[in-house]
Formats: sequence, C-alpha cells, structure tokens
Amino acid sequence: MASNDAQSTPTDEPTAPCREVPHPSRAYLHQLQRDTDRRKQQLKHHLADHDGAPHDLQQRLEQLVDEQAEDLRRILHELHDDPETAFQERRAARRIVSHLDRHGIPAQSPIFGLDTAIRAEVASSDFDPRQHRTIAVMSEYDALPGIGHGCGHNVIAVTGLGAFVALARLLREDTSAFSGRVVYLGTPAEEGEGGKEIMARAGALDGVDAAAMVHPYVSDLVDQVWLGRRQCEVTFRGIASHASSHPFMGRNALDAAVLAYQGLGLLRQQTPPTDRIHAVLPEGGQRPNIITEQATLRLYVRSQQPDTLKVLSSRVDEIMEGAALMAGVGVEVAWDSSPATLPVLGNGPLSDRWVLAQRRRGRDPYPAGTVSEVLAASTDFGNVSYRIPGIHPLIGIATEDTGLHSREFAAAAATPRAEQAGVDGAYGLAAVALDYLRDDVLAQNVAKDFRAGGGGISVPDYFE
Repeated sequence: MASNDAQSTPTDEPTAPCREVPHPSRAYLHQLQRDTDRRKQQLKHHLADHDGAPHDLQQRLEQLVDEQAEDLRRILHELHDDPETAFQERRAARRIVSHLDRHGIPAQSPIFGLDTAIRAEVASSDFDPRQHRTIAVMSEYDALPGIGHGCGHNVIAVTGLGAFVALARLLREDTSAFSGRVVYLGTPAEEGEGGKEIMARAGALDGVDAAAMVHPYVSDLVDQVWLGRRQCEVTFRGIASHASSHPFMGRNALDAAVLAYQGLGLLRQQTPPTDRIHAVLPEGGQRPNIITEQATLRLYVRSQQPDTLKVLSSRVDEIMEGAALMAGVGVEVAWDSSPATLPVLGNGPLSDRWVLAQRRRGRDPYPAGTVSEVLAASTDFGNVSYRIPGIHPLIGIATEDTGLHSREFAAAAATPRAEQAGVDGAYGLAAVALDYLRDDVLAQNVAKDFRAGGGGISVPDYFE
C-alpha cells in the first residue's frame, strides 16, 4: 500500500513557468482620491473658541522644539536605519532614554512589565492631582518584519519625545508656565501586539487625564476612522485515517477549516461596509493521503465601533461552531492572544487645538471625513482613547498614492518631508498639552466630549 503513496522522484523535465501575477487595478484607489479631492474643497473646520495658552508661551515652546530639530532628525534616521520589531526595540529605547538624559530628565525603562517601555514625567512645583491635570504624550518605535519602518513609527518616536522635552524645558525656565503634569510614555509593540493595552493594565494611565500622539500618513488629517481589531485562532481537531483505503474512518479537520473560511466570505455580505475579516490557514495537514487530523485558521476581525466589533466576533464564533458541526470535528476558538484594540474615539476640543498648532507651522490639516473611511486600519491607541480623552491626528510624509505598511512608505519615513513632520508634530503635541493644562474651560469641554462619545469603557472586561 505504501508504494503508491510514496513521494514522486524528481525528474529532469523542466517545470512550467510561473504565471506572472497581474498588478491590482488602481481604478478604485483613483476614485477614492477624486472623492478626497472633492471633500477637500467642501469640508471646513468649525473650531471652538478657547483661550488656550498665552501666545508668548506658545512662541517659546515652539522655539524649544526647533532647538531640538537636529537631534530629532538624527534619532529619526537612527531608528529608521536600525529597525526593531515588537518587544525587541531595545536600541530604540536606549536612544530615546539617552535624549531624555541629555536634557536632565530621568526616565524609567524597563517598566510596566515590558523591557522596552519608557516612562518619564515633569510636574509643576504646585502639582496636586486633586486640583491639576495630567496629560500623556506618546511615542511608538517598533518596526514591521521585513519592511522596517513601513508605518513610520520612527517619526512617531521623535514627535512625542520632542514635545515632552520642550514642555520640560519650558517649565524649567518658567515655573509658572503651567500647573499640572506631563507624562512621557514610550510604547512598544503597537504592530499587532497591543503594547499600550498591556501598559495600561499595568498602570501606565493611572492618574492620567488625557493623552495625545500623532501618526504619519499621506496627508495632514485632524482625525480619521480607525477600526477596532480582534485576533482569533481556531483549531479544528478530527481523526486521522488513510485517505484512500479507510476515508470513512476519519474526520477531516481541513474540511472544517475550509468551510469556516468560506463561511467568513459569505458573512461579508451581511456586515457593515467598514467591517473587515481576513484569515490565513497556517496548518492544513501533512500529506494528501492522510485525512487531516488538525487544521488551524487564524484571523483578524475589525469594526468601526466597539459594539459592532462585539457583534462581529459573535458571528465568527457561530461560523466556527457550524463548520465544525458540518465536518463532524471538534473546535477550539481562542480570542485575543494579544489584547484586542478598540476603534479610536476622537476628541473635538483637543483636535481643534491641534489644527491651530499646525497652522502655526504652516500646515492645515484636513477635517475629519475628508479621506474615505474605507481606508481604515487599527491602532492600540484606540484602547487609550476609550479610557481617557485623546487625539491621534495624522501628519503627511508621503504622496497620496502610497500605502501604509509598504516599502514605499518605509522609504518616505526617511525623507526631508518626514524630518519636517517630526518637528512639526512635536510642536503640535506640545502645544495641545500646554493648552490643555492652562485652560480650565477647554479641559471641561474635553471631558464632556469624551463622555458624549461613549468614553469610559472598561477595556479588559469589554469582550467578556
């Protein structure tokens, strides 16, 4: 019986050439760009009127950012040339801590149970958490496997770092600059691992009232749709048997995995347009002549709201159970081996301050809704934004036909445009933080907007 099942012996016959893969059409991308261009002409900002920080303080803050420009550009390139993936960003963390040290700012790293997380803070001499506010500015610095900084986290790193150092220096030379506290958080492993959620569960956001960071993109946007995301790994277990002589004695786990994959495809017809499901089959058997005993399906699900993400997860559970039932096999569904990420909850009053700060730098971010919600990814800052008020604006470093997580975007993250975005973004974050700490009415409206948007979710318990 084994002779017919042996692997074939290689021959000298030439193999057929591989069919050339046709490049995907850009027609839809071009249509989205035309829609974006139209919205640019139609949509306008309606900025709320707040006092913010005095002009002289903002002017000095801007100078303190610009004085770091050479160092920030150097760090941006060092990170770009030496990419490190999630949880491995040791050299990146050392470079950031070294910059803080040069400015006389002590930092903690490792912290929050992560070797490459960073925390530092500066506070006014009169700081009282019962009376004064705390805002966090954040940096990311992990890269993508094989692509490097194809999401521009080297740019994110210097924006948060430059903002924090400028605020620390401002307070050092003018002790009345603000009453409150600024926390710097270096956050590892955004790419698929939920580093901010891990840090938050370890206390990183305890005592923090608001947070801000900026992400590089193909244009300047005050806000954009970011989808919540969950990971799921499904293991189907059947019974192995000879696929020719005794197939009736087996139960095929691969059949269940294929049925589940097809079921996900059929589900898409009934999901909202912004929902996403993508899956791979990393395990589907060893040999064609053996009924597959175990098969694995790994998938992401994404949705625009926390409640719709919960609904989508429930539908996926039902499909996995149904596929197992049809194939007569067992199934184990394991959610969130890395923490789930929620959508980003924007904050109008803080976003308004970002727009004004960027206009001082010669930029003019487009309003929310300018870029189609079809172009939506996920970020662990969403978890932060549902815990406390926060903003996650976008700053342009690449041409508008460049995709995130591409080699083209990685190249853009080391250009003069990226360097300028690093400095402009640093000032924007610093300016927003200063306005928030100085303006009580602004802070009240920030909290009101947060509550009205559904903020205050207990993230660890949400999907239980």
